[in-house]
Amino acid sequence: MSQSDVEQTTVGNYFVSNYPPYSFWTEECKQEALDAFDRPHKDGTPLGIYIHVPFCRKRCHFCYFRVYTDKEAKEIRAYVDNVVEELKIYSKKNFVGGRKPQFLYMGGGTPSYLSPSQLEHLRTQIHEILSWDDMEEVTFECEPSTVNPKKLQALKDFGVTRLSFGVENFTDDILSINGRAHLSKEIYRAYDFARDVGFNQINIDLIAGMINETWENWEYNIKKAIELDPDCVTIYQMEIPYNTTIYKKMKEEGKITAPVADWQTKRAWVNYAFEELSKHGYEVGSAYTMIKSKEKTRFVYRDSLWAGADLIGLGVSSFGHVNGTHYQNMHNFEPYMERIQSGDLAVLRALTPTDEERLIREMILQLKKGEISISYFQNKFGVNIAERFKPQYAELTTKGLASIEGDSIKLTRDALLQVDGLLPPFYLPKHQNVRYA
Repeated sequence: MSQSDVEQTTVGNYFVSNYPPYSFWTEECKQEALDAFDRPHKDGTPLGIYIHVPFCRKRCHFCYFRVYTDKEAKEIRAYVDNVVEELKIYSKKNFVGGRKPQFLYMGGGTPSYLSPSQLEHLRTQIHEILSWDDMEEVTFECEPSTVNPKKLQALKDFGVTRLSFGVENFTDDILSINGRAHLSKEIYRAYDFARDVGFNQINIDLIAGMINETWENWEYNIKKAIELDPDCVTIYQMEIPYNTTIYKKMKEEGKITAPVADWQTKRAWVNYAFEELSKHGYEVGSAYTMIKSKEKTRFVYRDSLWAGADLIGLGVSSFGHVNGTHYQNMHNFEPYMERIQSGDLAVLRALTPTDEERLIREMILQLKKGEISISYFQNKFGVNIAERFKPQYAELTTKGLASIEGDSIKLTRDALLQVDGLLPPFYLPKHQNVRYA
């Protein structure tokens, strides 16, 4: 393969997490979200909660989320109180309508940065606001160096059913050069503690293509992941969004190509991981996940959102989705805190997709699981997606990346390895070739 054939990693978002692109969400549409909160929900629509915890020990060089490394215990407790107050405001809106949340996801940042007492306070307050009687899943992201038996027991008491460790890599040099706060010994210690506490489901995240990663190191990572024997292994391919420290350094040095593996190499690494995990009883759960048991290992948060569930987004910069309208909270800590303390919601921008855009959103997100049902979209949207998107699917089938078998559209393994790059052709013309975020 010549150098010109290699698809280098350049700046920008590769991973597709929503549609239409975030760059189309505007402050002018904020009222659409406020109006959506005041409308009754559509019967049968699940309700979930996302809480953004923006605190970290240090900022990873590849991180593009809203995080803070300078907040003290008093500020963190005040933030937790604000999240509680924000949920109280939402609980009185018509769209909740007596519904009980089906799932809760705490992401970051580093949710495990919270202390056991802060977690207990948050749990008690949330339970008082909305009933957990129908809660099927509580997912909690952890950074290995921030947990110990006491905190993990607090998480178990909180109700966490799915614990997700941000491992990323098992080699200390690579963890350090990429700005991770933990080292390998803390991974093993935290994982053993979690198993002792007895969580129903443990996931570990890995990233293919970190700075200085090699084939030899990647093979070592997969060996160690298999030895841990988690319920789920999630593997992301390194991307370099604009607001990362890696990009800032690239810009200062006038570089276009990121100092990480090219896309062909990253896909080869993920393929290797899938093959090795398959040999040890894992099966494909999505383009990013290998799971031990489809019966035991569910991801309610992901599957519900990809099918149009309502989501209350709590915290600074968090995302939500209510009655067909997407919204995001204010980006900065102090303005968010002030807005909630004044008794108002902190919505910054929003967008209400058309029916066609909602169809495209659900279709492209569900394609990431490797198989979608034609009749699902026919029944929900009144559209035969095999006909509506015939040129796009024809191109995929011609390239050996997809097949249509009865009611199912299936992606091949090669397609899953590059699925995010295959989705933009399904976008409406106005959403193509634009900045995603």
